[in-house]
Amino acid sequence: MNKTVLIIDDDDMLRKTLARGLRDNSFNVLTASCAEQGKETINRISVDAIVLDRMMAGEDGLTFLKEIRSAGNKTPVIMLTAMTGAENAIDGLSGGANDYLAKPFQLKELVLRLNNIIKTENVPDVNLPGGLVFTDEEFFITTPGNPSIMPRILPLSGEEKKLLRQLTTPVGNIAPAAPMVAKRLRNKLNVVLSDLDIITIRGRGYKLICIRPEDNNDGEKK
Repeated sequence: MNKTVLIIDDDDMLRKTLARGLRDNSFNVLTASCAEQGKETINRISVDAIVLDRMMAGEDGLTFLKEIRSAGNKTPVIMLTAMTGAENAIDGLSGGANDYLAKPFQLKELVLRLNNIIKTENVPDVNLPGGLVFTDEEFFITTPGNPSIMPRILPLSGEEKKLLRQLTTPVGNIAPAAPMVAKRLRNKLNVVLSDLDIITIRGRGYKLICIRPEDNNDGEKK
Protein backbone atom coordinates (compact mmCIF):
# COMPACT_ATOMS: atom_id res chain seq x y z
CA MET A 1 0.00 0.00 0.00
CA ASN A 2 1.31 3.43 -0.92
CA LYS A 3 2.23 5.69 2.00
CA THR A 4 0.48 9.02 2.51
CA VAL A 5 2.54 12.18 2.95
CA LEU A 6 1.28 15.60 3.98
CA ILE A 7 3.24 18.58 2.62
CA ILE A 8 2.84 21.82 4.59
CA ASP A 9 4.47 24.75 2.80
CA ASP A 10 3.28 28.26 1.94
CA ASP A 11 5.37 28.38 -1.25
CA ASP A 12 2.81 27.40 -3.90
CA MET A 13 5.36 26.47 -6.56
CA LEU A 14 7.52 24.37 -4.24
CA ARG A 15 4.50 22.66 -2.69
CA LYS A 16 3.09 21.70 -6.10
CA THR A 17 6.50 20.57 -7.38
CA LEU A 18 7.09 18.37 -4.33
CA ALA A 19 3.59 16.93 -4.55
CA ARG A 20 4.06 16.00 -8.18
CA GLY A 21 7.49 14.52 -7.52
CA LEU A 22 6.32 12.43 -4.56
CA ARG A 23 3.31 11.15 -6.49
CA ASP A 24 5.68 10.11 -9.26
CA ASN A 25 7.52 8.11 -6.58
CA SER A 26 4.37 6.23 -5.55
CA PHE A 27 3.34 8.30 -2.52
CA ASN A 28 -0.19 9.45 -1.85
CA VAL A 29 0.10 13.19 -1.27
CA LEU A 30 -1.98 15.75 0.63
CA THR A 31 -1.03 19.41 0.77
CA ALA A 32 -1.61 22.40 3.04
CA SER A 33 -0.52 25.99 2.48
CA CYS A 34 -0.29 26.92 6.18
CA ALA A 35 -0.02 25.41 9.63
CA GLU A 36 -3.75 25.82 10.28
CA GLN A 37 -4.66 23.80 7.19
CA GLY A 38 -2.11 21.21 8.24
CA LYS A 39 -3.76 20.83 11.66
CA GLU A 40 -7.18 20.45 10.07
CA THR A 41 -5.83 17.72 7.79
CA ILE A 42 -4.14 15.63 10.46
CA ASN A 43 -7.20 15.94 12.69
CA ARG A 44 -9.26 14.29 9.93
CA ILE A 45 -6.80 11.98 8.20
CA SER A 46 -4.00 9.73 9.42
CA VAL A 47 -0.84 10.27 7.39
CA ASP A 48 2.42 8.31 7.36
CA ALA A 49 4.74 11.34 7.31
CA ILE A 50 4.75 15.13 7.17
CA VAL A 51 7.06 17.32 5.07
CA LEU A 52 7.05 20.63 6.94
CA ASP A 53 8.47 24.00 5.93
CA ARG A 54 10.00 25.82 8.87
CA MET A 55 9.49 29.43 7.72
CA MET A 56 5.86 30.11 6.82
CA ALA A 57 3.53 33.10 6.99
CA GLY A 58 1.41 33.01 10.12
CA GLU A 59 2.35 30.18 12.44
CA ASP A 60 5.82 28.90 11.59
CA GLY A 61 6.67 25.25 11.12
CA LEU A 62 8.62 24.87 14.36
CA THR A 63 5.70 26.18 16.44
CA PHE A 64 3.32 23.86 14.57
CA LEU A 65 5.60 20.90 15.24
CA LYS A 66 5.91 21.60 18.95
CA GLU A 67 2.13 21.93 19.23
CA ILE A 68 1.33 18.61 17.58
CA ARG A 69 4.02 16.83 19.58
CA SER A 70 2.60 18.30 22.80
CA ALA A 71 -0.81 16.97 21.73
CA GLY A 72 0.67 13.47 21.38
CA ASN A 73 0.94 13.29 17.58
CA LYS A 74 3.97 11.12 16.73
CA THR A 75 3.73 11.25 12.92
CA PRO A 76 7.28 11.27 11.45
CA VAL A 77 8.26 14.78 10.31
CA ILE A 78 10.93 16.02 7.94
CA MET A 79 11.50 19.72 8.40
CA LEU A 80 12.53 21.76 5.36
CA THR A 81 14.39 25.02 5.81
CA ALA A 82 16.60 27.54 4.09
CA MET A 83 18.22 28.14 7.48
CA THR A 84 21.45 26.17 7.58
CA GLY A 85 23.84 25.45 10.43
CA ALA A 86 24.01 23.15 13.40
CA GLU A 87 22.01 25.45 15.68
CA ASN A 88 19.01 25.33 13.37
CA ALA A 89 19.23 21.56 13.08
CA ILE A 90 19.27 21.36 16.90
CA ASP A 91 16.16 23.56 17.07
CA GLY A 92 14.34 21.32 14.61
CA LEU A 93 15.32 18.07 16.32
CA SER A 94 14.56 19.38 19.80
CA GLY A 95 11.17 20.56 18.53
CA GLY A 96 10.30 17.00 17.55
CA ALA A 97 11.48 16.63 13.95
CA ASN A 98 12.67 13.19 12.87
CA ASP A 99 14.88 14.64 10.16
CA TYR A 100 16.01 18.03 8.91
CA LEU A 101 16.65 18.87 5.25
CA ALA A 102 18.25 22.13 4.15
CA LYS A 103 17.17 23.87 0.95
CA PRO A 104 18.00 23.50 -1.87
CA PHE A 105 17.77 19.72 -2.01
CA GLN A 106 17.18 17.01 -4.57
CA LEU A 107 13.84 15.21 -4.73
CA LYS A 108 15.70 11.89 -4.62
CA GLU A 109 17.16 12.79 -1.22
CA LEU A 110 13.72 13.71 0.16
CA VAL A 111 12.28 10.42 -1.10
CA LEU A 112 15.08 8.45 0.52
CA ARG A 113 14.66 10.24 3.83
CA LEU A 114 10.88 9.80 3.77
CA ASN A 115 11.24 6.09 3.15
CA ASN A 116 13.75 5.90 5.99
CA ILE A 117 11.65 7.66 8.65
CA ILE A 118 8.48 5.81 7.63
CA LYS A 119 10.31 2.48 7.77
CA THR A 120 11.84 3.34 11.14
CA GLU A 121 8.43 4.31 12.53
CA ASN A 122 6.88 1.03 11.43
CA VAL A 123 9.48 -1.41 12.80
CA PRO A 124 10.36 -2.25 16.41
CA ASP A 125 12.48 0.41 18.06
CA VAL A 126 16.09 -0.55 17.49
CA ASN A 127 17.56 2.90 17.99
CA LEU A 128 20.91 2.90 19.69
CA PRO A 129 21.02 4.00 23.33
CA GLY A 130 21.20 7.77 23.65
CA GLY A 131 19.48 8.43 20.32
CA LEU A 132 22.18 8.72 17.68
CA VAL A 133 20.84 10.89 14.84
CA PHE A 134 22.47 12.00 11.58
CA THR A 135 21.09 15.12 9.92
CA ASP A 136 22.40 18.25 8.20
CA GLU A 137 25.72 16.41 7.73
CA GLU A 138 26.30 16.10 11.49
CA PHE A 139 25.78 13.39 14.12
CA PHE A 140 23.68 14.45 17.10
CA ILE A 141 23.02 12.82 20.44
CA THR A 142 19.41 13.01 21.64
CA THR A 143 17.68 11.71 24.74
CA PRO A 144 14.58 9.69 23.75
CA GLY A 145 11.62 10.31 26.03
CA ASN A 146 13.09 13.52 27.45
CA PRO A 147 12.56 16.41 25.00
CA SER A 148 13.68 18.93 27.63
CA ILE A 149 17.28 17.85 27.03
CA MET A 150 18.59 19.60 23.93
CA PRO A 151 20.23 17.50 21.19
CA ARG A 152 23.96 18.04 21.04
CA ILE A 153 26.50 17.58 18.28
CA LEU A 154 28.83 14.62 18.55
CA PRO A 155 32.19 16.27 17.82
CA LEU A 156 33.93 14.18 15.18
CA SER A 157 36.78 14.70 12.76
CA GLY A 158 36.10 14.21 9.07
CA GLU A 159 37.62 10.72 9.14
CA GLU A 160 35.68 9.73 12.27
CA LYS A 161 32.40 10.98 10.79
CA LYS A 162 33.04 9.07 7.56
CA LEU A 163 33.71 5.87 9.49
CA LEU A 164 30.62 6.26 11.67
CA ARG A 165 28.49 6.81 8.55
CA GLN A 166 29.86 3.60 7.09
CA LEU A 167 29.24 1.68 10.32
CA THR A 168 25.64 2.89 10.69
CA THR A 169 24.27 2.60 7.14
CA PRO A 170 23.10 0.16 8.25
CA VAL A 171 24.33 -0.82 11.69
CA GLY A 172 26.19 -4.09 11.24
CA ASN A 173 28.29 -2.95 8.31
CA ILE A 174 31.97 -3.82 8.44
CA ALA A 175 34.17 -0.92 7.34
CA PRO A 176 37.94 -0.54 6.92
CA ALA A 177 39.68 2.30 8.74
CA ALA A 178 43.00 3.35 10.21
CA PRO A 179 43.32 1.85 13.73
CA MET A 180 43.80 5.27 15.35
CA VAL A 181 40.64 6.63 13.69
CA ALA A 182 38.61 3.65 14.92
CA LYS A 183 40.08 4.00 18.42
CA ARG A 184 39.27 7.74 18.64
CA LEU A 185 35.73 7.16 17.42
CA ARG A 186 35.20 4.32 19.89
CA ASN A 187 36.40 6.48 22.78
CA LYS A 188 34.06 9.34 21.81
CA LEU A 189 31.06 7.02 21.47
CA ASN A 190 31.76 5.35 24.81
CA VAL A 191 31.48 8.71 26.56
CA VAL A 192 27.93 9.42 25.35
CA LEU A 193 26.54 6.01 24.36
CA SER A 194 27.66 3.45 26.91
CA ASP A 195 25.80 0.59 25.22
CA LEU A 196 27.75 0.97 21.98
CA ASP A 197 31.15 -0.38 21.11
CA ILE A 198 33.37 -0.76 18.06
CA ILE A 199 35.06 -4.12 17.58
CA THR A 200 37.72 -5.34 15.19
CA ILE A 201 36.79 -7.95 12.61
CA ARG A 202 40.17 -9.45 11.82
CA GLY A 203 41.24 -9.02 8.25
CA ARG A 204 38.12 -7.02 7.34
CA GLY A 205 37.83 -3.85 9.41
CA TYR A 206 35.55 -2.60 12.18
CA LYS A 207 31.95 -3.11 13.25
CA LEU A 208 29.59 -1.15 15.51
CA ILE A 209 27.70 -3.28 18.03
CA CYS A 210 25.10 -2.75 20.72
CA ILE A 211 26.34 -4.42 23.88
CA ARG A 212 24.07 -6.91 25.63
CA PRO A 213 25.09 -9.43 28.30
CA GLU A 214 24.19 -12.36 26.04
CA ASP A 215 26.06 -11.03 23.00
CA ASN A 216 28.71 -13.16 21.41
CA ASN A 217 30.73 -11.63 18.59
CA ASP A 218 33.55 -12.67 16.33
CA GLY A 219 35.71 -9.64 16.94
CA GLU A 220 37.87 -8.04 19.54
CA LYS A 221 37.98 -4.56 21.04
CA LYS A 222 40.60 -2.10 19.91
